[in-house]
Amino acid sequence: MGKIGIMGGTFDPIHNGHLLLGEQAYCEYGLYQIWYMPSGQPPHKKDHRVTDSHIRLEMTRLAMEGREGFSCSDFEVMRSGNTYTSQTLEILHEKYPGHTFYFIIGADSLYEIEHWHEPAKVLEQAVILAAVREYESAGRSMETQIAYLKEKYQADVRMLHCREIDISSAELRRMTALGESIEPFVPEPVARYIKEHHLYQEVAECRKSSHS
Repeated sequence: MGKIGIMGGTFDPIHNGHLLLGEQAYCEYGLYQIWYMPSGQPPHKKDHRVTDSHIRLEMTRLAMEGREGFSCSDFEVMRSGNTYTSQTLEILHEKYPGHTFYFIIGADSLYEIEHWHEPAKVLEQAVILAAVREYESAGRSMETQIAYLKEKYQADVRMLHCREIDISSAELRRMTALGESIEPFVPEPVARYIKEHHLYQEVAECRKSSHS
C-alpha cells in the first residue's frame, strides 16, 4: 500500500515528455509507483481518429520497460464506452482502498479541469500534481488557479516542477506521416514499434489524395 501516481492520456503515441513528468512526480513527491494508464474511449478527442487502444497500450508497455517503479495499466482500456477520470478514480479507490492516488496533469489541464466530467469528484478523490508552466492566455497565474480550486473544492493541488519538453503527440504523428525521424522524442522501442507497424500514415495518405 502506498502513494500511487496516475498518469492518464491517450498516449498516441507516448513520448519522452510524458515520461519526464512521471519521473518528476516519482522523485519530487516520493511516490511508490507510477501507473501509466492509456485511455480507452476518450470522450474529448474528436479532432482526429484515435489509434486502437490495444496498440496504444502496447506502446505504453514498451515505454515502461526497464523503468523501476513505472508500470503500464490496462485499467481504462479494458472498460467499455467512454472513460471518465472521475469514474476511474472511484473504481480505483474501491479496488485499492489502501492507496493514496496522485493524479498527474499538464498545466493546461489545471485550467480546464472544471470542464471535465464531474470535476468535484476528481478533485475529491486524488491529490492533483500539475506541471508548472505559465499561460498568459489563462488570465491568472498557476498559484491563483490552485488557490481558487482549493477554496472552491477543498482540493489538494500541488505544483510539479518539471523541465519542459516542447513536443506533442500530434506533432509526432505529423512528423511520422512525413517520414521524419521521431527517435529523439520517444523511447527507442516505441519508435521501432511505430515503424514496424506503419502507424500514423493516414495524414500522408490524406495529403496524397488531396493533391491527386
